[in-house]
Amino acid sequence: MQKTEALSPTEPADGGDAQATTPLLRVRGIQKHFASSQGLFRRSHRVVRAVDGVDLDIEAGKTLGLVGESGCGKTTLGRMLVRLDSPTSGGIILDGHNYGAATSHELKQYRQLVQMVFQDPMASLDPRMTIGQSISEPLTVMRICTKKEAHKRVHSLMQSVGLPEEMANRYPHQLSGGQRQRVGIARALALEPKVIVLDEPTSALDVSVRAQVINLLRDLQRDTGISFVFISHDLSTVRYISHEVAVMYLGTIVERGPVDQIFESPRHPYTRALLAAIPIPDPRKEKERQRYVLTGELPSPANPPSGCAFRTRCPIVTDFCAESAPQLERTEDGGYVACHFASLAKSESGSLPVFTDVRLKESIQQ
Repeated sequence: MQKTEALSPTEPADGGDAQATTPLLRVRGIQKHFASSQGLFRRSHRVVRAVDGVDLDIEAGKTLGLVGESGCGKTTLGRMLVRLDSPTSGGIILDGHNYGAATSHELKQYRQLVQMVFQDPMASLDPRMTIGQSISEPLTVMRICTKKEAHKRVHSLMQSVGLPEEMANRYPHQLSGGQRQRVGIARALALEPKVIVLDEPTSALDVSVRAQVINLLRDLQRDTGISFVFISHDLSTVRYISHEVAVMYLGTIVERGPVDQIFESPRHPYTRALLAAIPIPDPRKEKERQRYVLTGELPSPANPPSGCAFRTRCPIVTDFCAESAPQLERTEDGGYVACHFASLAKSESGSLPVFTDVRLKESIQQ
């Protein structure tokens, strides 16, 4: 088994000089637990571990892709990053300041620096407000500029996201889905934040419109140096827009690293299962390729398995996996993975070997 290096809470993502590579936004040990009651007279209490100890680094001017199945905690994590939800514990450090347990005054300052674009643009826009009013609202609420200055700023923002100025007087229902999502992006940019969390921003859009929004985000990042946390199920889009990728399973990060490493040489069996689900445009290759399909359902975060949370669906599980939970550790190629047998998952040819190989299980038993 390969030697790995434990992930330190103060260690830079790439293991280089700490001062030169300090991330813009650091998340350390963040948790979100919800209390739940059930049974007769609601006497039975349990804790739902929606997010259970996550470490992340977001570099300035870079995009971190966050992927995983529905129910794994991606949106809850994203809401905590913008402090719409308060973390149960853990730290959110932006530019050296910890906002994990911030005061109301500190939160006001933090929310100017970290904004969010929601999945459903129609649900996130007030139907009684014009587009211009929606975009200018953050400016007036934060008292950053006068109404006259806000008016000029709105037209500048609309131009930056590819919307004509005359749309400022329209209402959300008068716009297409792609146009409404551009409004959401313009509103998030209004306060000139350093980080924007994008929660499935293209999932409700057509393919052509999706490409336009993704290219818009890349252009904005190139021109402004803003950082993105891109939450999505679409792995092809994640690969196109992201610099780093974090794979989430049952409230924890099971693997993260540079985008090329995650897609070309994944170490965790869950990551390989997600990548195997990406369709291949060539029908012949799609039919001939080996399948790796997960069995079973995602466990409940209220009653997670002992040891490794993925062991109930893992094809290379052993008895040891039930006894000890793997920690997120550094691999020799610069990534991080939480798997006891990550060294056995290394691809020699750069392809995606199938984990159901009998010889793989035999090597584990030895």
